[in-house]
Amino acid sequence: MSEEWIANRMHQIDASGIRKVFDLAANMTNPVNLSIGQPHFDTPESIKNALKEAVDQGRNAYSQSQGIKPLLDTIQQSVDSEYGHADRKAFVTSGTSGGLMLALCSLVNPGDEVIAFDPWFVMYKHLTTLAGGTYKSINTYPDFTIPIEKLRASITEKTKVILFNSPANPTGHVASEEEVKALAELAREHNIALISDEIYRAFCYDEEFVSPAKYNDQTIVIDGFSKSHSMTGWRVGWCHGPEHIIQQMIKLQQFTFVCSPHPMQWAASEAWDYDISDRVAEYKQKRDFLRDKLQGHYEIHGAGGAFYMFIKAPWGTGTEFVKKAIENNLLIIPGNVFSSEDTHFRVSYAATQETLEQGAEILIKMANQR
Repeated sequence: MSEEWIANRMHQIDASGIRKVFDLAANMTNPVNLSIGQPHFDTPESIKNALKEAVDQGRNAYSQSQGIKPLLDTIQQSVDSEYGHADRKAFVTSGTSGGLMLALCSLVNPGDEVIAFDPWFVMYKHLTTLAGGTYKSINTYPDFTIPIEKLRASITEKTKVILFNSPANPTGHVASEEEVKALAELAREHNIALISDEIYRAFCYDEEFVSPAKYNDQTIVIDGFSKSHSMTGWRVGWCHGPEHIIQQMIKLQQFTFVCSPHPMQWAASEAWDYDISDRVAEYKQKRDFLRDKLQGHYEIHGAGGAFYMFIKAPWGTGTEFVKKAIENNLLIIPGNVFSSEDTHFRVSYAATQETLEQGAEILIKMANQR
């Protein structure tokens, strides 16, 4: 195949950051793994049984592009109850990643600017490129709160979308109601589309979750079952927002993903009412344990939700620190995978208690080791 056949956009999508980590880790044997961005527990039995039943009942063909009626009705009723927006409609997406892609491709014209906050979820930058937009990041170091005046100063006539994620990957920052309200009002004031990625919404440990949709009825919300119910491979998410935007996203889904996997949607209907409070409590305990262990040795901000800590390297760059961690049989992710800075590293505490204890021991040892 000729190199000339490759589309220009593909040369702007750089997978090297994560690839370098796995190249470094290739020779590790039974590493202490604090790198995984998904729950460490299995999908609950009742949800797996609902999937098996759906398959056995022959629910294996395409569903409607917007999703099966029982799940769609459940989501819509929940959205109506929470927000009461007359024009807010929901549909079922092929995971939150699919929802993000549909939203950006439905909104962004070539040359439009998409603003996100640094550190960011790795997919934001590359999905913006796919949509033909220009990615623009707002630095939130050192404490990862939203710098609203810095954001205001960054808005131009080309700004089309603001991408927002709380609780956030990789920082675990949970935006306060004050932050969320200011962001929502700024987007409305400047007539900018606001996309709120709420996939970690269930995992808030110190304060209540607040969606910008509470203060801006044009907010596009993306959520899903992947993290809360350990269904990352099932590809069932949902999106809600103004009906005219949702209709465009459903149209695009029809010609891309077609629909979320049909039998998984029936299982998701079972998942909706499944109580995950014990999982949330367990992750809060894991957060408390790891933060208490590391706080005297590391500078830690955020960590109020999700299951991540974004920790400042006590010496060297984030990449240099991660290389040393790998030499000590600890697998973590360098911060420059998620950021324009190379000063931090990401730890996931979605792991067994034994793994967390081993990881904390290695990190404490490494704090003064160069």
